[in-house]
Amino acid sequence: MQSGSVTTPFGRRPMTLALVRAQFQTADIRKGKVADKWKVYRDACEARALLGLRDRALAVLNALLSFYPETDLSEDANLVVFPSNAQLSARANGIAGTTLRENLAVLVGAGLINRNDSPNGKRYVRRGKDGEVETAYGFSLAPLLARAEELALMAQRVADEARRFKVVKERTTIARRDVRKLIAAAVEDGAPGDWATMETIYIGAVARLRTAKSIEAVESILDELVLLREDVLSILESNIFSQKTATNDNGIRQHIQNSNTESINEFEPSSEKERGERPMLKSDRLAEPLKSFPIGLVMRACPEIAAYAPGGQVQSWRDLMSAAVVVRSTLGVSASAYQDACEAMGAENAAVAMAAILERAGHINSAGGYLRDLTSRTRRGEFSLGPMIMALLKANSGGAISA
Repeated sequence: MQSGSVTTPFGRRPMTLALVRAQFQTADIRKGKVADKWKVYRDACEARALLGLRDRALAVLNALLSFYPETDLSEDANLVVFPSNAQLSARANGIAGTTLRENLAVLVGAGLINRNDSPNGKRYVRRGKDGEVETAYGFSLAPLLARAEELALMAQRVADEARRFKVVKERTTIARRDVRKLIAAAVEDGAPGDWATMETIYIGAVARLRTAKSIEAVESILDELVLLREDVLSILESNIFSQKTATNDNGIRQHIQNSNTESINEFEPSSEKERGERPMLKSDRLAEPLKSFPIGLVMRACPEIAAYAPGGQVQSWRDLMSAAVVVRSTLGVSASAYQDACEAMGAENAAVAMAAILERAGHINSAGGYLRDLTSRTRRGEFSLGPMIMALLKANSGGAISA
């Protein structure tokens, strides 16, 4: 493996402990490890905010990957690419040389590539008599392979945060609408209450919302709007209840004067049909939660996922869920599809489903489409993990299942 030693940069570029740490990490790549370079790239794109990357830096990374001839980054292959600045610029949408050098430095600083400089700083390759690469000087892509699982987890985290932000914004929009219209209705109908003060609080919250950037700031404003809505509803409920009580008192007195004891049950329907209620349809049933399985049973049925877990072993549900995120990226399943599965099945069962899909990957055309189908069937109450796990357990135990 060409990344097994620490090298220092050419010329005036300084050596830092961060660069040393990155090269040590690269040297620890698991033997035989392989990762699809474009899946790793997509994970890096999704995690750009956490990595501190700009679009130009990602364009340069894309260009560097295009010079690596294979689709898979492999631990036992040469992972150094050596294009000239002119070649890199052409494949990075023609960016200027100064911008190219700046973004190469950004990629190195983010720990996605390493410099493997020659004695004179030039990029080139020396081949043996058989044409195989003996020595290559340029940029090492080994950090991408070393951090493949980490980048997949970072991409999943960004997707989760984006979904959470979307839900918070939707709830905030609804809360704003409710408060605005409830206060307007109260003022128009002349309901008693300090509506001017509540309007002032509402306007202040909306003003802060326009400048809120973080999800924590938006959630804080949402909490304020929800509390304000509860106050408005409490006042309106009190007014409506008071009016209803007064009306009921009058109605009761009239009823006493005009009551007929023989007609007490005249208007009480005696069955659901008489009430006009329709019978329950199959689509109305609630989906029952999926049954959980012992982690040991899952691993006997789906042993392949262990290779994607931290340390190559699954010892807990946490290990399995971490491995499932890596498998999700490896099989090309989108972060949104996996998140939907987690919401429908639960995080543990979604990880089990991912492990089962990995076991059958050779027989499934689209892992993402298959997972979305399982998610839809789960929501309809038409899917159970049990038969899938038992079938895999039987296949991996040679047809015999021990109790």
